[in-house]
Amino acid sequence: MTHGSFAAPAHRLLSRCRPSARLRPSLAAPLDARLVLLHVRRDSLLDPDRLTGELSNLNQEVIALALKRMAGNLAVPVVAEIGHGRVVDAVADAVSRHHPLLVVLGWPNYADIPDELVHTTSLDILRTAPYPLLVVPAAVAATTPPTRVLLALDREAFTLGDYAGMARHLLNALGAELTVLHVAAHPGPEDREAEVLESVRWTGLASDLPTPVRYRHSTAAAPAEGILAVAQPADYDLVVVLARPRSFWGELFHRSVTAQVLKYSAIPVLVLPTEA
Repeated sequence: MTHGSFAAPAHRLLSRCRPSARLRPSLAAPLDARLVLLHVRRDSLLDPDRLTGELSNLNQEVIALALKRMAGNLAVPVVAEIGHGRVVDAVADAVSRHHPLLVVLGWPNYADIPDELVHTTSLDILRTAPYPLLVVPAAVAATTPPTRVLLALDREAFTLGDYAGMARHLLNALGAELTVLHVAAHPGPEDREAEVLESVRWTGLASDLPTPVRYRHSTAAAPAEGILAVAQPADYDLVVVLARPRSFWGELFHRSVTAQVLKYSAIPVLVLPTEA
């Protein structure tokens, strides 16, 4: 989503993949957003799914008709586009032209597939061009905007840089009930609630929210396990995780906390790249 002009601001929400189809209009409406629907014709010879039979054989006319029908059923302004080649490259190209504040991706159910066999488009997009990314699991059937938001943090300070405004705008527009989760590797006497909440206030994420920010503490040997144990559909609609610059290096990213939460979360995951 970006401001289209100073006089009459417009927003764009870049989205692809069917599993997110129910959620993206409910996000676009409270944000006064324009939705960019992107279908990618995966005709690159380098696409890893070319040999698996997973690629669609639909021609461009059929795809265009389907996009038009989908756009006509939505209650928000929509722009539909067809990209070509690898999904990562097509999304990067669309982002460079539309400058959205948020990219929305559907997420297939990979829970029963070994980690090393999973080709994770969302992880590749984050590693190639870090950008605020909302990933919607296949099983999510929500049609209303997420309001119960869980923000998972460690002890490290963080700065969102250019994305701080987008994150504040999103939380405010949703009327979010924000809970900050601190996951520690070991139980201890130290209560870091004040320290963790202060790091959130410093970013402005808690500004102008309808309810006071809540705090939760979890102990888990692996941070991702602690986050996933708390981020359950009965209690939360959305979990927010941070992607720090160091985590984007090579294969380390695919073994990061962010990657594990994206792979196993039962609720939508918003990934916010940080500057530090």
